[in-house]
Amino acid sequence: MIYHSILETPEIALRAIEPEDIELLYRWENNSEVWIISSTIAPFSRDILKKYIENSHLDIYSIKQLRLMIDCKKTKNTIGAIDLYNFDPHNRRTGVGIFVEPQFSAQGYGEKSLRCVLEYCKDVLFLDQVYSEITSINTPSLELFKKVGFETNGMKKSWIKTPDGYIDEYILQYIF
Repeated sequence: MIYHSILETPEIALRAIEPEDIELLYRWENNSEVWIISSTIAPFSRDILKKYIENSHLDIYSIKQLRLMIDCKKTKNTIGAIDLYNFDPHNRRTGVGIFVEPQFSAQGYGEKSLRCVLEYCKDVLFLDQVYSEITSINTPSLELFKKVGFETNGMKKSWIKTPDGYIDEYILQYIF
C-alpha cells in the first residue's frame, strides 16, 4: 500500500475505503452498542454499504463527506475510521467523527488519526475550523478531542434519547 505523507504518521495511515472493507464496515455500523454515540437507529445492509463504497470516490465537494480508514502500520490491520461530514466549503468548516476498534483504543491511534485529519483539513481543504458533536457519556472521545485542542463551545441539553433517559451532547470546535 502506498500512503501519502500528510495522511500518515510512523504508526498509522489514513486511506480511502476499498471494496474489501465492506465486512469491517458492516460489523462497525451494525454494532448496536455504539448506535447512541453514532446516532444510528437501524442496521445497514451489505447492499447499502456496497453502494456507499462504490460512491466513496466522489469528491468531498460533491457529497459533503469523506470517510478515511485507519490502518495500523505495526499490525497491518484496519483499526477504525475517521469521518468528515457536513462539509461546508463556503463557511470553510466540517464536522469530524472517529471510531477506533475497542482493542486498539487508548493506545494513541485515535489521537494520531485526529491530528492527521486536522492537518489535512487545514493544508489540503483550507478549512478554518472543524467541529464535533459528542455525547456526555462518551468520555473517551471528549478527552481525546480536548487533548488535541478542541474546545467545548456549547451543550445541547437532554438531546439524545436513551433507554435510561436523555443525555446531553457537547459541541466542540477546533479553530485553526
